[in-house]
Amino acid sequence: MTEHHVLELERFLPYRLSILSNTISQAIAREYEQRFELSVTEWRVMAVLGRYEGLSAVDVAVRTAMDKVAVSRALTRLVQAGRVKRTLADLDKRRSVLALTTKGWKIYDQVAPAALEHERQLLSTLDAEERAWLEKILIKLGTEGVFAMNAAVTTK
Repeated sequence: MTEHHVLELERFLPYRLSILSNTISQAIAREYEQRFELSVTEWRVMAVLGRYEGLSAVDVAVRTAMDKVAVSRALTRLVQAGRVKRTLADLDKRRSVLALTTKGWKIYDQVAPAALEHERQLLSTLDAEERAWLEKILIKLGTEGVFAMNAAVTTK
């Protein structure tokens, strides 16, 4: 009989992070989905555009680490709903740039504080030292960890 590697999913870090992320995202998502008919992907696009106006769709996909097709679909819905406007770049007419509209900013200005409050409540379960360590760990895993993982995949 062949032995198989055992993957304890409940202890597997990527799985645990995914579950945690989904659980946290869904908690606030229910609120803005009901109030604004806004999907998680649409909100993430709006959140990035609220922080960095004038990005292209590709820039949004890179900043959100989301699939370009998902971002494109979300942008189509947001433009149709009048929440995002798409214009041609001044220097390169082949490139479109994105910005929140007045309608988009009204939604952003309601969802962003609610998202920050959810984050505050979540982090309140940690003391100051734990919050600092969490921040350090997230930065380290996000830069060095992902780099090491990608390097291992490309050398195989």
